[in-house]
Amino acid sequence: MKQKFAEALKEYRREVFKVEHDHEELGSLTEEALHITQDHLNNAYHYHFHKLPDADRAEVINMINNYTLEALLPPVVEKITKRQLLMERKLDLLVHLLEEALDRIGDSDQ
Repeated sequence: MKQKFAEALKEYRREVFKVEHDHEELGSLTEEALHITQDHLNNAYHYHFHKLPDADRAEVINMINNYTLEALLPPVVEKITKRQLLMERKLDLLVHLLEEALDRIGDSDQ
């Protein structure tokens, strides 16, 4: 039984390494992260003034908002999204490992 668990753990580690380092996996992860990032940025909030400010101040605020949405946020949101997707894939692999371990425990009891 110990050998079976060791094999299952080894398989889990191999799959996690593959998810983290395989070029095809990383490519699909990056592509998915870019799509989700674009979705998030398209749904960004826009600032609305309660009182109408003077034109210069409104222009400065809009320039800051545009710079933030176009230059600062995309790499940050992309990195966060990529990490989230990577953690989700690792969690799926861990759930699969747990299910396999429970199946093996059930098989050994019979």
